Amino acid sequence: MRANVTKKTLSEGLGLLERVIPSRSSNPLLTALKVESSEAGLTLSGTNLEIDLSCFVPAEVQEPQNFVVPAHLFAQIVRNLGGELVELEITGKELSVRSGGSDFKLQTGDLEAYPPLSFPVAADVSLNAEELSRSFSSVRYAASNEAFQAVFRGIKLEHHGQQARVVASDGYRVAIRDFPANGDGKNLIIPARSVDELIRVLRDGEARFTYGEGMLTVTTDRVRMNLKLLDGDFPDYERVIPKDIKLQVTLPATALKEAVNRVAVLADKNANNRVEFLVSEGKLRLAAEGDYGRAQDTLDVVQGGSEPAMSLAFNARHVMDALGPIEGEAELLFSGSTSPAIFRASGGGGYMAVMVTLRV
Repeated sequence: MRANVTKKTLSEGLGLLERVIPSRSSNPLLTALKVESSEAGLTLSGTNLEIDLSCFVPAEVQEPQNFVVPAHLFAQIVRNLGGELVELEITGKELSVRSGGSDFKLQTGDLEAYPPLSFPVAADVSLNAEELSRSFSSVRYAASNEAFQAVFRGIKLEHHGQQARVVASDGYRVAIRDFPANGDGKNLIIPARSVDELIRVLRDGEARFTYGEGMLTVTTDRVRMNLKLLDGDFPDYERVIPKDIKLQVTLPATALKEAVNRVAVLADKNANNRVEFLVSEGKLRLAAEGDYGRAQDTLDVVQGGSEPAMSLAFNARHVMDALGPIEGEAELLFSGSTSPAIFRASGGGGYMAVMVTLRV
């Protein structure tokens, strides 16, 4: 087999696989990369037993042949090549990697022993890949990395007729994003770490979903992924969304982010990075206090609602996370000093963050 491929396209494909394939494993085969060749190009595949990933790389191939190589070593070699065109050639059990004046010889592995990876062809439903990636990115911050319940380490994907919703929660906050969708999709919970890889591979076009037993296959024009799903019931997040809004505040999201970031410098790190919000007479006063002093900042806001004033406190980092996906005007909805609050973009957009307040 001999193949010519550009360093850029090969590096991009290897970069996706590198994130999935472990660099160390008790099973050395899991650290390997499988390369299947055809006249159209190369298909790179790997697994960590939680995610199976396959990526197509266009190339000029003569006498196609499949082989297995150490994934991270192969990627490191390709990244460090000096030329822009890479020549791959299999001779016996050795892969030659040439570019410019460089020539690397890499031992190939046992192709027969490599675990078989299969990706369904038929799709059950299709979603806009760019919209799906944007929605996952909007809520990812709220998924827990340490929760005792596994479902908190996942992101729920729901389908409601012509609309889909992604939801993440760590028990203290909920992030929600709605987006248009067609088809009769299923509700499922995807591990947040798998979502991270999905975000990286989803670009434009369609993301085609195929449902399996405890498994989801996502297919795009260049990538195929098998994702293991989480079992369990996602918490009833709807019940924590406040319905009785007593005070509403609107202001530029960027101005609020900058002000919270300023006062949070002096927030007590041992007291949940506490920042106090005091709304009164069209002003929002932010205050934080710690061992080294106090900070205060005041912003002009558009205020509405039945309550003339209200004092609340939040974790500054949670506020910054919640404001991250909001552009333009931010709308803050308060139902009481001890009730959860809603942060969302003014005028809609499908995104909403719900946060518990700290004790005032």
